[in-house]
Amino acid sequence: MIRPTRTASRAAIATTLFTCLALVSGARTGMAETFAYVGNADSNDISVFKIAESGEMTPVQTAAFTGVEKPGSSTPLAITPDHRVLIAGVRSQPFLAVSFAIDPKTGQLSHIGNGPLADSMANIATDRGGKVLFSASYGGNKVALNPLQANGVIAEPKQVIPTGLNAHAFLPSPDNRFVFATNLGSDQVLIFAFDAAAGTLTPSDPPAIKTPEKSGPRHFVFHPNGKFVYLIHELNGDVAAYSYEAKSGAWGEIQRTTALPEGFNGKESNKKPWAADIHITPDGRFLYASERTTNTLTAYKVDATSGKLTTIGSVPTEKQPRGFNIDPTGRYLAAVGELSNGMTVYAIDQTSGALSKLKSYATGKKPNWVEFLKLQ
Repeated sequence: MIRPTRTASRAAIATTLFTCLALVSGARTGMAETFAYVGNADSNDISVFKIAESGEMTPVQTAAFTGVEKPGSSTPLAITPDHRVLIAGVRSQPFLAVSFAIDPKTGQLSHIGNGPLADSMANIATDRGGKVLFSASYGGNKVALNPLQANGVIAEPKQVIPTGLNAHAFLPSPDNRFVFATNLGSDQVLIFAFDAAAGTLTPSDPPAIKTPEKSGPRHFVFHPNGKFVYLIHELNGDVAAYSYEAKSGAWGEIQRTTALPEGFNGKESNKKPWAADIHITPDGRFLYASERTTNTLTAYKVDATSGKLTTIGSVPTEKQPRGFNIDPTGRYLAAVGELSNGMTVYAIDQTSGALSKLKSYATGKKPNWVEFLKLQ
């Protein structure tokens, strides 16, 4: 029997250790990275951040809007379902959707081209298949549908549909069969049937869901299980929970609560509610809403069986928090302030849903939109 020498054994061990370290390093290099994209209206750009496991944000790029000279009132963002393209809506003339290719390794953006929007659009979103771009015009009282070309740039509007006052959000159902448009000034949510194959919209029957007078329905989000919808109202601060019937697209109200922090009294302070955004964690356990008069974020627990909400509490945030979002792990929330030109990141307690502040970061001017993306 031949025994290896001590020197040979040490060499073999060293080689094995080196190989293991290389494999670990390679695994780390190949790990999925998550990025946050912040739309900045007054600086005409997008701030790109990489988020670490700890929630720490690292700035990696500021992407400018090519071909855009004047700032707009906001910069809505949308990411295509294949994660290859980010689209930004520009609300100054000429009204454009600016498309950027997303680098699959670095998350950085490179300009592809611009396409025409039908008006100044407060909200943009793709359908679930990434074939069209939906948009809603607050000032123009309309919604529109633009085909999305293979290169990621939108084509001319295919449909432009008049709505009630102040169309705000225009988003598809989880199964892509319906599209819903909030009309903030007319206190209703319009329902459209969507033919994904033809790329066309048809008013549904009934055509709308009514909300309380002067409530101002603004943004909404579906529960991940597809059984519930949560709608935030700008003018009275309400957050309403609805059951959702996928076959017909019908909403049925089951609860109404508030995004206003405890103790808010608008009559005494002569200040009115001014609610803004709403998002739910990927697992559907917690819901969050932003309110601009009080500069707060309110958290709720979600009952997955009944769809009802239990208020957890409110925390102070950036000044005029028009936009925020939740990372794909459901562990972090990032909120931006239009008047603070900054972003604050919060840790989401995985048991209670409570928010705890981690750190604040500078962004561009007048940030109002946040999108997260996990790249494989």
